Amino acid sequence: MPKRILRGVVVSDAQTKTVVVRVERRVMHPVYKKIITVSKKYAAHDEADTHKVGDVVRIEESRPISKTKHWIVLEGGASAQPAAAAAPAEAKAKPKVKPAPQEPAPAEPQAAEKKPRRRSRKSDATAGKE
Repeated sequence: MPKRILRGVVVSDAQTKTVVVRVERRVMHPVYKKIITVSKKYAAHDEADTHKVGDVVRIEESRPISKTKHWIVLEGGASAQPAAAAAPAEAKAKPKVKPAPQEPAPAEPQAAEKKPRRRSRKSDATAGKE
């Protein structure tokens, strides 16, 4: 039986020689017939400990390595969003032009504002008598 190979994004690399990979798949809802994205996390063995969070990797099914690890990282290392990462760098390189300051509007004399007085309630009057 051939070994399954899945592709996903590394979401955690905190453990030694282990990465957690999120694999997403699209399925149709059985009742509403809408395409939804279902994701599952797999613990995969990364011998060289080179993959970081955000890398897109391929993982292959293998013999049990530990209680939760049954996958091995094959290859990968490219960032999940290379275009998004490059866009902010270009934006930082361009100097931002501030709009010309506008003259403040002439101040209008304001009438003295009166605060509305609080109306007394029956509950306030009876509270002091207790």
